[in-house]
Amino acid sequence: QVRLVESGGGFVEPGGSLRLSCAASASGFSINEMGWYRQAPGKQRELVADITRGGSTNYADSVKGRFTISRDTARDNAKSTVYLQMNSLQPEDTAVYYCNANYFYWGQGTQVTVSS
Repeated sequence: QVRLVESGGGFVEPGGSLRLSCAASASGFSINEMGWYRQAPGKQRELVADITRGGSTNYADSVKGRFTISRDTARDNAKSTVYLQMNSLQPEDTAVYYCNANYFYWGQGTQVTVSS
């Protein structure tokens, strides 16, 4: 079982920035890949960015150059915090953002709204 606690969503004007955080804790196994996904109204959930335990990153084309994913991992690999720094936000970035661990466990989601 993995517990994921997200924070950092909110309302911002176009061009603004937000930083999302997700604290993950696992019982009895390692947290490997972590990522951020988003789902806008009427659309499917999509990958925003993910990061391996070793620090390799992958981004959706729509956020490259604007978003940065990073993480801190405890020595036993059972706890990890992943961050998503979002700059130059645009209205099309409006969505519920979800944290994911090991391609299986999901956070509760945090709303990001970009509007003037």
